[in-house]
Amino acid sequence: MKKVRFMDTSFRDGFQSVFGARVLTQDFMPAVEAAVEAGITHMEAGGGARFQSLFFYCNESAFHMMDTFRKIAGPDANLQTLARGINVVALSQSPKDIIKLHATLFKKHGMTTIRNFDALNDIQNLEYSGECITEAGLHHQVCITLMDLPEECEEAHTAEFYLHRLKTILDSGLPYDSICFKDASGTANPQKVYDTIKGARKLLGDDALLWYHTHDTAGVGVACYLGAIEGGATKNNNFGIDLAKSPVCGGTSQPDIISMWHALKGMEWTIDVNIMKIVEAETVFEECMKDYFIPIEAKQVSPIIPLSPMPGGALTANTMMMRDTGTLHLYPQVIKEMTEVVKKGGFATSVTPVSQFYFQQAYANVTLGKWKKITQGYGDMVLGYFGRTPSKPDPEIVKLAEKQLGKKPFDGHPLEILEPGIPEATKILQENKLEVTDENIFIAYACGEKGIEFLQGKMKENIRKISQKTEAEASPVQAAGAKGPGNYTVTVDGKSFNVSVAEGAGTVQATAQAPSAPVLTIKGEPVVASMPGSVTHIEAGAGDTVKEGETILVLEAMKMESPVKAPKDCKIIAIEVAVGDNVKNGDTLAMIE
Repeated sequence: MKKVRFMDTSFRDGFQSVFGARVLTQDFMPAVEAAVEAGITHMEAGGGARFQSLFFYCNESAFHMMDTFRKIAGPDANLQTLARGINVVALSQSPKDIIKLHATLFKKHGMTTIRNFDALNDIQNLEYSGECITEAGLHHQVCITLMDLPEECEEAHTAEFYLHRLKTILDSGLPYDSICFKDASGTANPQKVYDTIKGARKLLGDDALLWYHTHDTAGVGVACYLGAIEGGATKNNNFGIDLAKSPVCGGTSQPDIISMWHALKGMEWTIDVNIMKIVEAETVFEECMKDYFIPIEAKQVSPIIPLSPMPGGALTANTMMMRDTGTLHLYPQVIKEMTEVVKKGGFATSVTPVSQFYFQQAYANVTLGKWKKITQGYGDMVLGYFGRTPSKPDPEIVKLAEKQLGKKPFDGHPLEILEPGIPEATKILQENKLEVTDENIFIAYACGEKGIEFLQGKMKENIRKISQKTEAEASPVQAAGAKGPGNYTVTVDGKSFNVSVAEGAGTVQATAQAPSAPVLTIKGEPVVASMPGSVTHIEAGAGDTVKEGETILVLEAMKMESPVKAPKDCKIIAIEVAVGDNVKNGDTLAMIE
């Protein structure tokens, strides 16, 4: 039997696709050990959203996670991470010194391979990062990104386009060790995958290592892998695919290892595994993850995704954030709106950071009105600050972006306009009396203020587990912290109740609304939220005088910060929210004279 290589993506893409990347290191290390015992030697161990998410939601260091992963996996395992070209592991572009530091640190912390892609398929965005990865002594797997376009759209994203991108890589002299075709949304159709991989194999020859990556979001993951294997696998064992294990397989993630082994029965190809040991490893993994909340959308096949390509790795990350801000009911509208956003954006591939730009813009179109606000990332993309999109963006959208962001279109190299990042990050660390190390410099630059808050010990875990109940889900007595029988006053939805709790089972005997406390009425004009979000910064306080357009506070939704500005010259009477509060559209944020 001829063999097809595979990488186990469970511990990076699987986590990102199913749990919004929010998984604690200590909880999954037994599953890593079980994977090694099952004979799996190539695993995805970090990068992508699993860098920032560890600081933002898990209150732990991604570098510590990588060190622990290497210790458990052993010295010989091929541990792979994901990088986004000039964005490395952030949503914004990184200057050259930070790109070089990324490669150096990931090598230092035990990684073997870096898969490197650019969402715009702009090869200039891969050249410097590829050089840094190679110089650091890492295996550089350079990527071309795939998807299918919404109906009635043409240009780009054909087999011919992808092969042209491959030729450009070969002609550029960009250093690489292997080539990957990466479909983050799982929307490319099997015939296009076959044609692309067959053409790539013809260009590269039988000895080149070629890889294909997809998701099962649209239900065609296994079919695309079969097409890719038929088009590109060789007797030299130089073709590979990405697979995951239960409970993070299928749906928004990769097809399962067992499912792919089964699909190859009777063919001339196989994945070289002891299937019963894989079953044992999946059992251990399921036990490790049994307490984690799995969103229903993470495990579903979504037939409309090819019309509005949303990557599996971003889909649940976004729905998790929508749960946090109480806007999950808007998800169907946002996905529908993405179709137009993709059409007008120049057909960059829907993969991070562009997928996030698409989703943020669609979210703003739904919550604020169509094109009333051009979001920062989407606007910078259509104006050219992330590189060249495959097709020209809609001219009217470009004009709106230019007007709203106050920027002119740009056609140069993005790295040309970025100031060095290490001096800036060093200064921030020193100002906050934090130790200046290479790791802290990178955290400060890649994670911004949240990275500083992590280093200061101010971050909190935000992990969704089945055993955890929110205050709204807890009973009134539990929410009040009652510990025994007696009479209690509890508050539910802003109303106070007197509650009597009986002996024994602690059942509520009677409730009566408590006497209303005096209500202090503050006279003034409210400043209200124009979109749902979480309060991240408060820039002004009661008694402050602010000018029209000055920032009072900042809201964040879908990793997008939106300043709330003073509508006129005024005095702040009161700030009605605190940092960390989640607010809905129309909620009062501040009172002004």
